[in-house]
Order: sequence, then structure tokens, then C-alpha cells
Amino acid sequence: MTEEYNLSVSPHIRKKESVSWVMWMVFLALVPAGIAGVHIFGWNSLRLILISVISAVAAEAIILFLRGRRVALSDGSAALTGLLLGYNLPPQVPFWLPVVGSFFAIAIVKQAFGGLGRNIFNPALAARAFLLISWPVYMSGYAKPFSYPDAVASATPLNLFKESKLNLAEMGLNYWDLFLGRHGGCIGEVAIYALLIGAIFLLILRIVSLHIPLSFLCALGLFSWLFPAQGFAKGDPLFAVLTGGAILGAFFMATDYVTSPLTRRGQIIFGAGCGIITFIIRRWGGYPEGVSFAILIMNAFVPLVDRWQRPRVYGRGK
Repeated sequence: MTEEYNLSVSPHIRKKESVSWVMWMVFLALVPAGIAGVHIFGWNSLRLILISVISAVAAEAIILFLRGRRVALSDGSAALTGLLLGYNLPPQVPFWLPVVGSFFAIAIVKQAFGGLGRNIFNPALAARAFLLISWPVYMSGYAKPFSYPDAVASATPLNLFKESKLNLAEMGLNYWDLFLGRHGGCIGEVAIYALLIGAIFLLILRIVSLHIPLSFLCALGLFSWLFPAQGFAKGDPLFAVLTGGAILGAFFMATDYVTSPLTRRGQIIFGAGCGIITFIIRRWGGYPEGVSFAILIMNAFVPLVDRWQRPRVYGRGK
């Protein structure tokens, strides 16, 4: 009597989670930060976020149609890209800016490389960098918290630190203000507590791990402490971590499956590289913030990191 064997290709360990489930869970995890951003900067922020999400989804549908592909938007990747781009915008930019940014993110950074899973760079961050380089005045104009509907102009803590060499007390702020988002900044990056709620949610679901975020933030804090700015006796690692887009970038954009390394050691190297480059740009670069450019630079090195940290085949020597 012969036995019948079923042969199949790897992977043989399967999970119920799908790509669309992961995308929508990340989208859900970002909702608290959006609610906090609207509360801090007003209803105009909500309109910008919605325009960004709708524009990204529309751009995805148009490009898929032109490519002759099935227009399936339920995976949530386009919506998530639009949401992240909206969170990376100042609260008072004109409404056409997220439209242009969303089209660039989807058409140029994602679909031009073949679509989901084939893009080299994080689409939302690449779009933010494109907008920042193209329209720096709009992308560097921040509103004072709770100043709506008049939207009084305000500098971010990183701007004040880089340009005026003010410490936290001289800015009229404390660490609690940074944690709650009581300062100027982009819509979705200022409320640290809301971002951490979403991050904990993703960690519980095991959608992300601490390898990239922890190495990112530790490297940024360590180098900020080791190399204080001129005129300061010591560095302030907590200020470095709680300001700008460090938390948003570390937990929600550097951890993107497509543009981050596969192995755990590779992820630690990637995260540390992001933190170090962020510090270098903040301290000696032309921009007060460096998270977006740091992650994009490390995105380009991911293939090399994966090749360097290739896991050993089971049963073979090194």
C-alpha cells in the first residue's frame, strides 16, 4: 500500500494575519495620534489628513487602472500612506500640498517600482522629503498649539534649539509639555502619549518588535548626550527623543516591513543607523529635524544590511 505525500513550497508555517489586516491595524494604531493632533491644532488638521488619505487612495486607483491591474484598495496600504503623510504635515499648509504629496508617494515612490512590496523607500517619508525640498516655506510654517482658528505662528522646539540655542526652560516648556504635545510641530508627531498608545497596541499584536524603535531611540539619545551642542555643558537625550518626529518615525515608519531589514540583527543595525543619522542632521545639517532623511538614507542600505546579516542555513557551518 503506497502513501501519498503532498509537496508544497515554503513557507510551511502560516499565520492567519494578512497584509490588509496588518495595514489596517497600523492605521487603527495611528488614530489616537490623529485625534490628539486635531485637538491640539484644530479642525483644519482633520481636513488635511482626510485630503491626504483620499488623495493617496485615488492616486492608487488611477495608477492601477492605467497599468491594467485590478483596482483593489482594500489592503489599506494607500490609505496608510496618506495617513502617515498627513501626520507629517504642518497644520496650516494649503490643501493642494497633501494632494501633490500623495500623488508623488503613490505614483513615483510606490507604483513606479512595481507596487506594494517592491518599493525601495518609504512612500510617505519620500513624499514629505519631496514637499520639504520643493516648498520649504509651507513645510516649515508651524502653528502654536490651541491657537485656532487664528493659527498663531510658532517655532518648534528643535527650531529654537538649533537657531537660538535655547534650553527647554528658556523655551517656556518642560518634558511634560513635550509628552503631551503642547508645542509647535507636525500634526501627528507632537502628542507622544498618543503615539505610544498606538505603539503598545502594535507590540501587543506583534505587528512590530522593539528591535528597530529601541535601537533608533537609544542611538539618538546616546549621541545627543555624548555630543552636546555648542554652549551646553551636557546633552539632553530625553529632549532629543521627545521632539520632532522621533517617536512617530521609530515606531511607525522605520518599522515598515517592505523597507526595513529581515533579520533581528539587521533591524538593530538599521535602527541604530537611523538614530545616528538623525542626530548628525539635527546637530550639523541644514535642517533642524532629520528623522525623515535618516530613515530614507537607511532604506537605501537595507539590501546591503540583509546581505551582510544573512542568517546561517540550518545544518551548515558559517
